[in-house]
Amino acid sequence: MSRDQWGAERRRHTPWGAIALVMLTGLALMRNGVETSPGPPQPAAAASVAGPRDSAVTVPADGDPVQPLAYAPASRVQIPSIQVDAPIVDVNLDPAGWIEAPPAQDPNLAGWYQNGIAPGQRGTAVVVGHVDNLSGPAVFYGLGSLTKGHQIEVSRFDGRTAVFEIYGVEVFDKNDFPGPLVYGDTGHAELRVITCGGGYTKAGGYDGNVVVFARLAETR
Repeated sequence: MSRDQWGAERRRHTPWGAIALVMLTGLALMRNGVETSPGPPQPAAAASVAGPRDSAVTVPADGDPVQPLAYAPASRVQIPSIQVDAPIVDVNLDPAGWIEAPPAQDPNLAGWYQNGIAPGQRGTAVVVGHVDNLSGPAVFYGLGSLTKGHQIEVSRFDGRTAVFEIYGVEVFDKNDFPGPLVYGDTGHAELRVITCGGGYTKAGGYDGNVVVFARLAETR
C-alpha cells in the first residue's frame, strides 16, 4: 500500500479469511536462528495475562479510556525499556496462514500486519519482529524481559504517536497457539508485539511465540 493512499483505507475491514487464518496460527519467524547462550529472556510468571486461554482478553479496567485514533499506517516502534527503536514495514500472511516476519537480513526492523488494525485504532493491532537472525540477536530479542507497566510507542504516518501500556507478557507453544486470546477484539485500542521464544533446537528452531499484550494509554 502506498503511503499517499492510507486516508482512503481507514474504513476498510480485515477480510474474514485473513482473520480466520490468523486466529488459528501464530507467527512465522526465525526457525533456524543462531544458537545463543543462554538464549533470549523468557517472560516471568508475574507478567502473565490472567484469563481463560480460549477467550479474548478483558482489558484491565483501571484508568479512564483513551480516545482511539483513526486509521493510519505504522512507521516506527520504540520500546525504551529494552532499547528498541526500529522502523516498521508492512507484512501480510504467508501461504500457510502465518503472519510473515520482516526481512531477516536487517536485525533492526519490525513488521506491522497491514490487513488488520492500525496501532491506536480501536481493535487489536499486531507488530512482529525477529528475535534473532544468523548474525545474532535481532530487534525483539529482549521482548521476554518486559513486564507490566512498561510502555511501547508506535509512530504513524499521520504524524500521531500511539503509546501503549503493557499489561501482560507470555510465551505460547506454536502447536497450541491461542489465537482468540492473542488477536481477539476487546472493544478497545490494543497492541500485540510478537516474536519467537520458548525452547530452541537447531533442527526445529523456536517452539513458541513471545506475545506482549498492551492497551492504548496515551496519544500525541
